[in-house]
Amino acid sequence: MIKLIVGLGNPGRQYEKTRHNAGFLFLDRLVSESNCTWASESRFDGLMAEIGLAGGKVMLLKPATFMNRSGQAVGKVARYYKLAPEEILVVHDELDFDAGVVRLKKDGGHAGHNGLRDIIAHLGSKDFYRLRVGIGRPSSGKVVADFVLSDPSKNEWGLMSSAFDIASGYVSQMVVGDMSAVMNKLNSGE
Repeated sequence: MIKLIVGLGNPGRQYEKTRHNAGFLFLDRLVSESNCTWASESRFDGLMAEIGLAGGKVMLLKPATFMNRSGQAVGKVARYYKLAPEEILVVHDELDFDAGVVRLKKDGGHAGHNGLRDIIAHLGSKDFYRLRVGIGRPSSGKVVADFVLSDPSKNEWGLMSSAFDIASGYVSQMVVGDMSAVMNKLNSGE
């Protein structure tokens, strides 16, 4: 059962719609659909919201620590609420998938993603779930950091938005712990 959904991104207007903020953008969509609002929680170094799903409540977190220190906020919330890593779902951008692809997995390494690296360090575990939102890779010779911190093209944004639509349709199932069924659907591209 998922009790906390974390969206990864960077705070600040200059990063708002960048590829690296896919996690923030997805959570903003969930909050908007649920007619709730974000509240600043300085003790957790982030913005939090609570939405009703599947007959219960789930917490949402957008760390305000910048991507590379996301684990600081996640660790504070996990310790305060005594959450096990497997009760946490982290939504993040994924270079290894084309824009519009969304996949779910449990555990694994960080694959060079600094936000995931920091979460693993602060939780002392890699056993959390990850909802991976494809953003594609930069063309040859382009710097990855510049690519992830830039806005997607109109076409890429349309594909990412479609991925958000697909993923949001499975959030209730994920929250109640029906992860295998969701993985089978999302990971097969249905």
